[in-house]
Amino acid sequence: RQGQLPTGKAVMTTGGNLTAKYVIHTVGPIWHGGNKGEPELLASAYHESLKLAAENNLNSISFPSISTGAYGYPVNQASKLAIDAVITFLSHSTTPLREVVFVLFDSQTFGAYSSALRDIGEKGG
Repeated sequence: RQGQLPTGKAVMTTGGNLTAKYVIHTVGPIWHGGNKGEPELLASAYHESLKLAAENNLNSISFPSISTGAYGYPVNQASKLAIDAVITFLSHSTTPLREVVFVLFDSQTFGAYSSALRDIGEKGG
């Protein structure tokens, strides 16, 4: 089935000619200042993707920094939300997922995710 995927939802397809067996597609929110439900929609994009991976017995998943490129979501906020969404899902679900990788394309984004992960670690999360 093809068509428009609602923001915050996810769908899985085969990997085609990719080395990955499957691709989970999700749509993150466009940043409008943070008062139009963007945090909830971004968390949902991660949660729905993780849920699909778990339901299909996948043991690993990789994410880019969803919505921080053309959609303008501030990377410092998105990184904290992304890591929190993953930790929350893994700690509240029985899942075969054993590896979650963030594929980050520049040093600023890597720095934001590193800082967010360090902050969560310091808080005991």
